[in-house]
Amino acid sequence: MQELHYSRPTTVADAVVALARPDARVLAGGTDLIVQVRENRRQVAHVIDLKRIPELNAITRQADGGWRIGAAASVGRLGRDAAFAAEHHALLDSARLIGSLQIQNRASLGGNVCNAAPSADAVPLLICLGARGVVAGPGGRRTLPIVEIATGPGRSSLAAAEILVAIVVPAQTGRWAAKYLRFTPRREMDIAIAGVGVWLQLDQQSAITGAAITLASVAPTPLVAAAAQTLLVGERLSPKLIAAAAQSAADEARPISDTRGSADYRRQLVAVLTRRALEACAGELGIHGT
Repeated sequence: MQELHYSRPTTVADAVVALARPDARVLAGGTDLIVQVRENRRQVAHVIDLKRIPELNAITRQADGGWRIGAAASVGRLGRDAAFAAEHHALLDSARLIGSLQIQNRASLGGNVCNAAPSADAVPLLICLGARGVVAGPGGRRTLPIVEIATGPGRSSLAAAEILVAIVVPAQTGRWAAKYLRFTPRREMDIAIAGVGVWLQLDQQSAITGAAITLASVAPTPLVAAAAQTLLVGERLSPKLIAAAAQSAADEARPISDTRGSADYRRQLVAVLTRRALEACAGELGIHGT
C-alpha cells in the first residue's frame, strides 16, 4: 500500500513549502483530485489541504469595484454572497454547473481553472470577464490572465511549486451582460460537448464597445473566438450581425471527433450556442428584435 501524507497549512507560505515535496498535490475541493487518485490517473504522495488558509477562502469586493475570489472558496459560498450573486449571476450560473449541489459545497472556481479541462464550465466566462489569477510560489507572487493558465488538457502554466491563490474579476462598467450556455447529452452533471461564454458592453446609443466570446470543449484549451469578437465591436446588435458572429465562432473552433460527438456536430453546436448566448445578452440589455 502506498504511503500518503496529509497536511493542513494555515498560510500560503507554508503551503508553497509543502508543495515543493515530491509528488505533492494541493486539495481545494477535492472533486477532481480524489477521483484521479482513486482511478490511478495521478501519483500523489502528499496531499496539501488548502481549506484552512483564510486568504484562499475569502470572497471580497475590491476598492475599485472588482472581486477577489479565494481559489479554495466553494461555489456554494460564492452563491451565498448576495452582492456577488446579484452582480455576476451569469458567472455563478456557470459555476453551478459543476456537479451536484453537494459537490458545489466543496468544488471551487480555482479548482475548475487549475484542473485545466477543455470542458470547464466556469472558465469561459472568467476569460470573457477579463479575470486574472494570483499565483504564489518560491519566487514570490505573480498575476496572469486566466486564459493563460491552461496549456493543454490537464496541464497548466503553473510551476511545480506554485499555487493559485485567488481569482480577480475586474469591475464591469457601463451597460454589460454575460451568458454561458452549453450542450450536454443529459441535463445535469455531465461534461459539455460544446460550450460558449459571451460578454457584451454597450454605450448609451447601444453600439457595442466591448465583446468577448470564449468556447469550451472544442479545442485543447478554452478558445477565444477573436474574429467573432472583432465582428461585433463598433456595431449594433441585429439578427444578421448575430448570425455572422455565430458562424465566425464556429469557424474558429478546433474540435475533435470522439464518442460524445463529431467535430462537425460540435461546430454546429458552437454556432447555435453563440447565437443563443448573444440573444440572451441582448434581451438582458433591453435590446429587442434581435
